[in-house]
Amino acid sequence: MRVCMVAYAYYEGNARIQQYAKALVLRGDTVDLIALNRGTAPKFETLDGVNVYRIQTRKLRREKFHMYVLQVVTFMFRSFFSLAKRHFKNPYDVIHVHSVPDFLVLSALIPKLWGVPVILDIHDILPEFYLTKFQAGARSLIFEVLVLVEKISIAFSDHVIIANPIWRERLLRRSASGGMVTAITNYPDPQVFFQRPKARSDGKFVLIYPGSLNWHQGLDIAIRAFAKVVEQMPNAEFQIHGEGPERDNLVRLAHELGLEGKILFTDFVPIREVAELMANSDLAIVPKRSNSVFGTEAASTKIMEFMAVGVPVIVSRTKIDTLYHNDDTVRFFDSDDSDELAKAMVDLYSNPALRRHLVANALDYVAQNNWDKKKADYLAIVDRLAGRGPNSQKPRTACSTNNALN
Repeated sequence: MRVCMVAYAYYEGNARIQQYAKALVLRGDTVDLIALNRGTAPKFETLDGVNVYRIQTRKLRREKFHMYVLQVVTFMFRSFFSLAKRHFKNPYDVIHVHSVPDFLVLSALIPKLWGVPVILDIHDILPEFYLTKFQAGARSLIFEVLVLVEKISIAFSDHVIIANPIWRERLLRRSASGGMVTAITNYPDPQVFFQRPKARSDGKFVLIYPGSLNWHQGLDIAIRAFAKVVEQMPNAEFQIHGEGPERDNLVRLAHELGLEGKILFTDFVPIREVAELMANSDLAIVPKRSNSVFGTEAASTKIMEFMAVGVPVIVSRTKIDTLYHNDDTVRFFDSDDSDELAKAMVDLYSNPALRRHLVANALDYVAQNNWDKKKADYLAIVDRLAGRGPNSQKPRTACSTNNALN
C-alpha cells in the first residue's frame, strides 16, 4: 500500500506523525511525507523508512497572526501541487493529513477526486486553540469562521482522527457524525522512550521540561515556582528545551528572578535526543494552564513519555490529565498555582522513596497503555478506507454529500 502524509510540522520533532508512519513502514507499506524544513535538513531524505519531502522552511519564533496564516496557506498550495504530482506519477491508496490547520486537508483535492480516501488527523482542536492563543471570545467572528472551516474540512474527509475522547465528543456535537471520528491518544514510541540507566554523574538534580513554549503550557508558572524554592534545592538545575512564541519572555523572566546558572534554555531537540535528556533527568514538570478550554483539554504526550523512561512527573490538574492519570502515577498540583507547584518540587526533591513509588506505578501503567497495543486501531482505519480490511468501505469522492455540514 502507498500512503502519503501531509503535515505543517517537522517530522523529526513530531512523535505522533512518526508513530503512524513507522507503523505503516514496518508492515511493508510505502510512506511519503510532505512536511516543513527547519532550514538545516535536506529537502529529501529517508528516515526510518519514511520518504520525507521538506517543501517549505519555517522558524518557530514569535510571528504575527497574518504571517502565520500566509505561511500556512503557502504550504497548503505547495502541498497541493506536490501531492498531485506524486499521485499522478505513482498513485496513492490513502492520504493522511495532519492538522493544524484543518483546511490543510484540502491539499488532497486531486487524489480525492480520483477516489483516494482522505484521513484528517486533528492533533489540536483549532477553534479552542485560537481562543487560548489570542485570548478571544467564544462568540468572536474568527472563532465562528474556524468552526465553519472545521466542518468543511471534516465533510471533505473520509475519516477523522482526534487526539482525545473529550475532543471527539465536541466534534460529534458540532461538526461530524459518530462513525467517522476515532479518538487515538498520543502514546510514547516504545523504541524511543524506555527506561535506561542515567548517563551522567555530575551531582545535579535536574528538573526538565521539553516541548513547545506557548502561553498555555504555563512555563512562566514553573519558573516562578522554581525561583521560590531554589535555595532549598542547592544542586537543582531546571532545563527547558524547546522553541515557541513565549521563549523570549521566559528567558527575560528567568533573568529578572535571578536564575542565571540555574535555568538552562536550549532550542529544538529531535525526538530521540529528547528521550535521552528525559532519561537523564530527575524530575519532570508539565505545568499547563487550566484556565482556558484548550489548556485544560489538550492531553500532554510528555507525561507518558516521562513515565515510560522512568522519571517522576509533576502535572497540572487539568481536565484531560485527570482523566488519564491519578495520584499513584503522577504528582498533581492545582493549575496556575506557583506556590503549590513549588511545594511539589521540594517534596519530590527531598523524598526519593516517593519518586520511586510514582515511577514504579507509572511503568505499570505504560505497560498496559502503549503504542504497540494501540496501533492496530490506526492500521485498521487505513485498511478499511483502502478497501483492504474485513470491514472495508468504498471511499466517498469530493462531490459526495456529508451531513457534517447540516
